[in-house]
Amino acid sequence: MKIVHFSDPHGGGPAEDWMAYFDKRWVGVFNYRFRRRFRHDLSKLERAVEYILSTRPDVAVCTGDLTSSGQPGEFEKVLAVLKPLAQSGIPFYYMPGNHDCYVTRKKCVEAVHHAVEFLSGGRDRFADFPLIRREAGVEMMLLNTSRPSNLLCSWGFVSKEDSEAVVKWSETPHEMPKILLSHYPMIEEHPVLRMRHRLFGQRKIVEKMRQGAIDLVLCGHVHRPRLKVDAAGRGECCAGSVTRNASMTEITCDPATRTFSFEQVKL
Repeated sequence: MKIVHFSDPHGGGPAEDWMAYFDKRWVGVFNYRFRRRFRHDLSKLERAVEYILSTRPDVAVCTGDLTSSGQPGEFEKVLAVLKPLAQSGIPFYYMPGNHDCYVTRKKCVEAVHHAVEFLSGGRDRFADFPLIRREAGVEMMLLNTSRPSNLLCSWGFVSKEDSEAVVKWSETPHEMPKILLSHYPMIEEHPVLRMRHRLFGQRKIVEKMRQGAIDLVLCGHVHRPRLKVDAAGRGECCAGSVTRNASMTEITCDPATRTFSFEQVKL
């Protein structure tokens, strides 16, 4: 079976209301205005959608950061690009990123909730994460690790309850490959250097990965693609930013042997 995995489009735009200058959105708007809009090209996301529609993999996965500051207008812009994929009949899984869950403003929260339902064709609801889904011989857990954090940091969090849910899932009979979907990587080799961007609360999940109870983690957040896998392809795959690198990852899985191979798709 084949999975196409992309992440971090970072569609952006101006502040959509005056209150944006009194919460964290101004950071995202400033960042987009002076940096991201020169680095992230949404036409690459359009090409990604075209590729997925033409090759029709068994599953498509986006591991978050559709937007730059979680504003409704930003979601609308990116959802318009993803609409053909969402309506294609190809199973599509979207895990919100920290920029999608940027602030607690009601309309921004409603926008990310709508995005989860829209992209899944009404199958998934933000409030129901973590979720377990089975597709084409693999079992996936959808874990939300993105929550609003302070002004200067891009922290992710695994709650105690979610950690216990993942551990419990990992310990169920291993009838098929188990894939965890998360915006944040579980493996962090430089926790001090990346303190402003790191995930907290994932220790028990990493232990289960090392024990082989979780075969693969698909994630984003880090904008450069990277693979941290063993000879069988088990471990962690970060797709990088589709709009910055003009690439995504195509994953081939053999459910019988629980092995994976990876190929970078250039757009």
